[in-house]
Amino acid sequence: MSSITRRALVASAAAAMTAILPSQRPVLAQAPAPAPGPFVQPPLPFLEPQLAPTISNRTIILHYSRHHAGYFTALNALTKDTKYVSMTLDQVVIESDKETDRRIYNNAAQAWNHNLYWVTFKPGGAKAPSGKLLEMINASFGSFDQMKIKLKADTTAVFGSGWGWLAQDGDKLVVVPTLAGANLLTRNMTTLIGIDVWEHAYYLDYENRRPDHIQAVLDNIINWDVVASRLKS
Repeated sequence: MSSITRRALVASAAAAMTAILPSQRPVLAQAPAPAPGPFVQPPLPFLEPQLAPTISNRTIILHYSRHHAGYFTALNALTKDTKYVSMTLDQVVIESDKETDRRIYNNAAQAWNHNLYWVTFKPGGAKAPSGKLLEMINASFGSFDQMKIKLKADTTAVFGSGWGWLAQDGDKLVVVPTLAGANLLTRNMTTLIGIDVWEHAYYLDYENRRPDHIQAVLDNIINWDVVASRLKS
């Protein structure tokens, strides 16, 4: 076989692969098809690119359309024809936490966690809280900066995947880290902020620099009005 013929065959094969591969590549923004069920993933309160550079457009798309959507898909499949279909998502988290089988709890808790997570963010929002929230922060931690230091440190220290929470516990505010998808619904606390430190939340943007991600979130995109609205009188 001549070198010209061999080159022609290689070129032909490369062209064929180029024609096939794009159709095989996943569409980044395509969410999993939702399973039929009562639990519906809420829409994002902002456009995917609007949290950049704190959280990139690509991270938002993957996080929301793959991970968050996936929890709802699994939850609807797991709860079909069970007592849970008539409950609110909060009730599912609380009741399923009593079961040995953790599958429903894990998916319900992560669905709930992310519902709270997304609406805590606002592009270009205020850099600091005010009013009663700031008063409680100062009383509980000494200052707003000290609260951020505490929340950052305890959330960074989560071993593996988990969350860092700012919560109201009676008349004071506390920082509570949790592992995996666990949250505070069963602890008689009011959740104010949840910072996701599963790697899918930050690794594309910050690699292994978890503290940098947490600092950027606290400094730039927290919607302090929403956080203040969660306080219990």
